[in-house]
Amino acid sequence: MSIMNLSSSRMIQHSLPRRLLHNHSGVVSIALFFVFCCVVFSLITSNFLTGTNWLNIVRQSAPLLIVATAMTLVITTGGIDLSVGSTLALVGALSAIALNNWGLPWPVVLLGGLLLGGLVGAINGFFIAYEGIPAFIVTLATLAVVRGIALLVTQGYSIPVPEDSLFTMMGRAWVLGIPMPALLAIIVLIVGHFVLNHMRFGRYVTAIGANAEGARRSGINTKAAIMKVYIISGMAAALAGMIITARLGSGSSNQGEGFELQVIAAVVLGSTSLFGGFGTIIGTLLGALSIAVIQNGLILSHISPFYTQIATGTIILLAIWLNTRILNPTRSAAKG
Repeated sequence: MSIMNLSSSRMIQHSLPRRLLHNHSGVVSIALFFVFCCVVFSLITSNFLTGTNWLNIVRQSAPLLIVATAMTLVITTGGIDLSVGSTLALVGALSAIALNNWGLPWPVVLLGGLLLGGLVGAINGFFIAYEGIPAFIVTLATLAVVRGIALLVTQGYSIPVPEDSLFTMMGRAWVLGIPMPALLAIIVLIVGHFVLNHMRFGRYVTAIGANAEGARRSGINTKAAIMKVYIISGMAAALAGMIITARLGSGSSNQGEGFELQVIAAVVLGSTSLFGGFGTIIGTLLGALSIAVIQNGLILSHISPFYTQIATGTIILLAIWLNTRILNPTRSAAKG
């Protein structure tokens, strides 16, 4: 009897890594892709692995990491938010105007920017959750409206931020050798991971994406949960917009053009399901860093900027195809 128990325990020990690998195959695949990109660029460029370059990568990718964390929650519910780039631009531009033209204190500007982003998210959430309009249509409309408002308030000009304003520390300060934008991104990532995996709200988000009607019948207030998800997305975009404005020293209506596509690519590349029901913050982190590494490596390789966007999109497409068709065959078989 003891021999049988010993044999069964060994089988369980051997099967546990396999189950973990199977359940997290998407994260493993993007981790391998990330390592592959790092190895390739370290071989073809001389300064890719330097500490200065990596701090630059993390600092520049901080807005992407922040918004991608919130977008993971949105996509896990089965939705999508195309308005994050426009929200980023509007909040960044209005922050610069509030500081430069209106002379408001930076804490008021920070709080006001987050509230404005939350308002845009609440508008999206209302029409999606309570009016039943598809998320793609709603956020596509707000993308245009919010970008138009940003153009209107700036008249197409860049608005400078006063150099002596403490607001700029959000994008330029260093804490214990870590850039402030990176520190903020780390905090958002940790909070997002905790919410999605260890809080009731995260379980609600996953349940809604897996089966919205079943979640509603089990007593979950699905409409309120969806509303909260889009408010979080709007506030994350607002924070990212203020970080970029603080780092560049100016706000512009042109900021964040195409940003929503990068965010969605980072989330999907990290193996979060576009159809909802499964999300991973760790995968999103690796997906966002992979995109940042690709862009940085191509620049260091002295590839023409006209080819950089083409190469980035192609590599992302191939990576997602590799994830869904080769390294995750069970999901592909289920679709077939």
